[in-house]
Amino acid sequence: MPGSKSSFNIVGKKMKRHWQLYLVVLLPLLYLVIFKYIPMAGVVIAFKDYNVIKGIWGSPWVGLKYFEQFFESPNFWLYMKNTLGISMYGLLVGFPAPIILALALNEIRNGFFKKSVQMVTYAPYFISTVIMVSILIVTLSPNVGIISKFLQMLGVDNTNFMGIPSLFKSIYVWSDVWQYTGYGAIIYIAALSGVNPELYESAKVDGASRPQKIINIDIPSLIPVSVILLILNLGNIMKLGFEKIYLMQNPLNVSTSEVISTYVYKVGLLSSSFSFSAAIGFFNSVVNLILLVGVNYIAKKLSNSSLW
Repeated sequence: MPGSKSSFNIVGKKMKRHWQLYLVVLLPLLYLVIFKYIPMAGVVIAFKDYNVIKGIWGSPWVGLKYFEQFFESPNFWLYMKNTLGISMYGLLVGFPAPIILALALNEIRNGFFKKSVQMVTYAPYFISTVIMVSILIVTLSPNVGIISKFLQMLGVDNTNFMGIPSLFKSIYVWSDVWQYTGYGAIIYIAALSGVNPELYESAKVDGASRPQKIINIDIPSLIPVSVILLILNLGNIMKLGFEKIYLMQNPLNVSTSEVISTYVYKVGLLSSSFSFSAAIGFFNSVVNLILLVGVNYIAKKLSNSSLW
């Protein structure tokens, strides 16, 4: 095969010429292969009655036993409802928030004020989950919380906000908005910085107002980035963060705060039922994959932006 041999020679020469770039790519590639792809083989324990002594390949096959156990759980639909409810609520509120902030920051002309706002909005992102939940618990405490103290001044009785099930989703989502909006706006600000200045000059000559510039120039320039991020967010709709919800949970709000990830931790990992937890994790991954492919297909049909 002379043709294929010459192709290999060309590729070999290119790799030899740019070996530094391939070396830079090699480390993250090895990380993905070693810590992401190779461990995927362990998903086979979802179809086995895993025993630590017998190992993954020595444990007996049980088929879909643990999937059926999960689906037949009396609270299965409650966990699905809570997981999807919090995720969709967070997406509806949290997705447009960085876009709005980026558009607002793009309109600020005072450099000092703009940098101050950026610093204030970015800072919460670097607060750890444990610290964030501690802030929420102290702030919303019925005895020493600043909100309770303010309500007492208005003659309202002490309220345990963290113990009201109907408030859990809002507390979780809006605290996430406060923590991640500033950092999430960075990519949109970068997209706005790439807009051709001549478009603004033309709009100014035509007498366009600021709202008109935002609607006709800024928002269209953000659509490709927004579509990609929306696809990725919808593809992780079942992947709800475990740590924050688990730390915010208490016996009073568990009816609305128990999600699939916390259920897996309590029933699967604490009870050492690794096959059960692997089955639920595999189910979540399959649902996320279907959503990712489906939303990407729809986005590709409706717009020119997609992941592939």
